Amino acid sequence: MTDAQKLTHVDAAGAAHMVDVSGKDVSARRAVAAGRLDTTAEVVALLRGEGVPKGDALAVARLAGIMGAKRTPEIIPLCHPIGLHGVSVDLTITDTGVDIVATTKTADRTGVEMEALTAVATAGLALVDMVKAIDPAASIEAVRVLRKEGGKTGLWERP
Repeated sequence: MTDAQKLTHVDAAGAAHMVDVSGKDVSARRAVAAGRLDTTAEVVALLRGEGVPKGDALAVARLAGIMGAKRTPEIIPLCHPIGLHGVSVDLTITDTGVDIVATTKTADRTGVEMEALTAVATAGLALVDMVKAIDPAASIEAVRVLRKEGGKTGLWERP
């Protein structure tokens, strides 16, 4: 097994540890993650007409996603605290729910894909909270990294 195939957050004895990134170069890094809220046609109609009883669900979800990205190292135990230089959360209403895409940027020693994933998940959770009175079965689906750039890996895109 090569070093690239080993789990980086597990030491030789199998114990979890935080990876030492102090020797890495600072570089521009960017990640894009996506997911979706799956819900009913009734909720979609309310989202399109700004009729969700709790208020502007999309604005709440967008802010929740940004806040989630900023708090990632507080909820993912081995994630490094990094300086985020940009976070955007884009929400697109579809016929069956809401597509969520988050983009995170930094200039640091480690990537920002966990922040992008957390932004998507947090935005999705906020949407569930906003619509659960109308659709208690609303769910977050397919949270995944689409693209990451920077660092020694360079560009990676989901096939």
